[in-house]
Amino acid sequence: MKRYLEIFLFAWIFCNCDTSHIKGGSARTRHSSTRNNIVCMTDECKKAAKTISDKIDNSVSPCENFYIFACGRYIKNIEIPEDKTVLDGFSVVRDVLQDQMRNIITAPTKPNEIEPSKMVKKLYSACLNKDFIEKRELDPIRNIHKAMGGWPAVEGDNWDEKAWSWQKAAINCRKYGYSVDYVIDFSVSTDLKNSSTKIIDIDQSDLGLSQVFLKKGIDHPVVSAYHSFQVDMAVLYGADRKHAEEQMREALEFEFGLANISLPSEKRRNASALYNPMTIGEVQKRFPYNDWKDYFNKILPETTQVMDDEVIVVYDIEFFEQLGKLLEETPKRAIANYIMWRVAAESTNYLTDKLRKRQLAYAGALIGQQTEEPRWRECINLVTSKFEIASAALYVREYFNEMSKSVALDMVNNIKQEFEKILKTIPWMDKQTKSVALDKVRNMVTHIGYPDELGDDKKLTEFYKNVTIDENKFLESILSINIFEADREYEKLRKSVNKSDWETHSKAAVVNAAYSPIENSIRFPAGILQGQFFSADRPLFMNYGAIGVVIGHEITHGFDDVGRQFDANGNLEDWWQQSTADAYLVKAKCIIDQYGNFTESLTGLNLNGINTQGENIADNGGVKEAYLAYQEYSKKHGKELQLPGLNYSVNQLFWIASAQTWCAKFRPEELQTRILTGKHSPNEFRVLGPFINMKEFSKDFNCPESSTMNPVERCEVW
Repeated sequence: MKRYLEIFLFAWIFCNCDTSHIKGGSARTRHSSTRNNIVCMTDECKKAAKTISDKIDNSVSPCENFYIFACGRYIKNIEIPEDKTVLDGFSVVRDVLQDQMRNIITAPTKPNEIEPSKMVKKLYSACLNKDFIEKRELDPIRNIHKAMGGWPAVEGDNWDEKAWSWQKAAINCRKYGYSVDYVIDFSVSTDLKNSSTKIIDIDQSDLGLSQVFLKKGIDHPVVSAYHSFQVDMAVLYGADRKHAEEQMREALEFEFGLANISLPSEKRRNASALYNPMTIGEVQKRFPYNDWKDYFNKILPETTQVMDDEVIVVYDIEFFEQLGKLLEETPKRAIANYIMWRVAAESTNYLTDKLRKRQLAYAGALIGQQTEEPRWRECINLVTSKFEIASAALYVREYFNEMSKSVALDMVNNIKQEFEKILKTIPWMDKQTKSVALDKVRNMVTHIGYPDELGDDKKLTEFYKNVTIDENKFLESILSINIFEADREYEKLRKSVNKSDWETHSKAAVVNAAYSPIENSIRFPAGILQGQFFSADRPLFMNYGAIGVVIGHEITHGFDDVGRQFDANGNLEDWWQQSTADAYLVKAKCIIDQYGNFTESLTGLNLNGINTQGENIADNGGVKEAYLAYQEYSKKHGKELQLPGLNYSVNQLFWIASAQTWCAKFRPEELQTRILTGKHSPNEFRVLGPFINMKEFSKDFNCPESSTMNPVERCEVW
């Protein structure tokens, strides 16, 4: 059930919101005069000043490399813990959220506690019970393997090839709680051209390793490490090493084949080109190597079945045209080894230390992780991801500051207004397209914090009524949740979509923000509305530089290369006049080329300007909109107080606060993987790119013409 097109676009940021600053909180009450400037002398302002000062490297000119200027001392002085692959301000907020959830989950169960809350605590307890997990050894997964026809590399000559097919394997994966997407991606999701209903879509397979690496072949270090991981896992399950090496190499060749017939991410950004509706009967005629109606009906719940005239959407037609030949030419044993390897890999986190340690060694090659994170942190992450709604309900009742919602909403409205002004004044946009664009931003829905239903015990209990958690059966409990989630998704087929549905927007105990093209909505869950990225008692230039930038970022996603393909109602529709669309593409190409020419020094890799264009466009727009919104705020409310001990204007401090949001230190392996497979530019370029492109930055720092941060040529989309 992976998502085509990465339809939900994420930008990570953190904040803690309150209204006391806007109402004249303590940041405005105590001050002293320094160099004719009024300086904020509250404890919070002193703390903010120290935080900023501790990160700045004054040996670097802000006009030459602003990221190193703003973050240099931080990068030099921190060491990445062995259990982490990156250290930044974001990880601090995640750690705070984990601590908060641990306090809630480990608290004694109350007499009147609802069942979903008890389930959260039971799953956490099951995860922590390492002794019992070790005692069970591999029995839980062996039983599942046996029921699914066995792992050929482990079974050897005892494996029954005649009784096996990839279709049966997918159906068994569905039955036992595993992904059905190893060969073909199957989903029930919102129809992109009619976002008020749910439809079946099929797509290219979900690979075990990124296509970017697989296409480099077995000699690439990451691919070699992946293959060694496959072989060693089969041996740990009881396979003869020699046979495992031979058979898992054949399985890897099959995965190479899947990767080679799949579209690369660079070619998956045009939603209209991928959207191919047809009936199941038409699919059967075009791709006769599978009984499609039977396949779908065995994956779908018995209460939700399809006929030949059911319309579905096929993404990546070429993949399905070539898949039949690949399946025909590949021995069953190779395909079975691949699928059972994926099942085993998906189970590893819930099984023995031997398996987990081998997985950690592979993670070291892929992302540079050296040791496991503390077990309790892993278990908190697991519980909050598997019980997203129940965990969110516990979190917001205990920790969320309700006043944060109104402050964040004020900032959203202010920044939206600036984006509207930008749209109205853009010279390259024709009148008709501009009118539709303005309608889209005005109709963009904002979700902040959490929906009221998280306080309704009856709704929560009803939502989780079909979930079973057994503290003595960790793996089985996880699979039970997986089945529950798949059932809920598949049962929505043909049903109307409520874009404000509380279930969709209840995942509040997370540290992220998002824009949804199919809802035309922006989301700021409760989990990000806390921490060092927002404080009620510090000047607003810091808040606009941090959470304000991400608000603008998410708004701009509605008009990046993917978001612009959807209208105000969330439907895939071309609403652009051709001349304006052509002008947009020229401006987007400037961003593509600019970022594609950035080289990351630690890895020596150039960025992928195509894959990152959506996030880069959003980064540039986000900074611009937040800056302009802050300037408008200053005009209405007057100049804010400066921070003590810092010789920077409030405008300069906006830029510094914004840049320091992205201060980070990466392991090279993690950074390489992000550059090669990710859609976000590395943190350094999320600062340099947008700042270089804004003449306001150069003006505020008096950067000489043609200095690095004040180039002659700039890129601007919005």
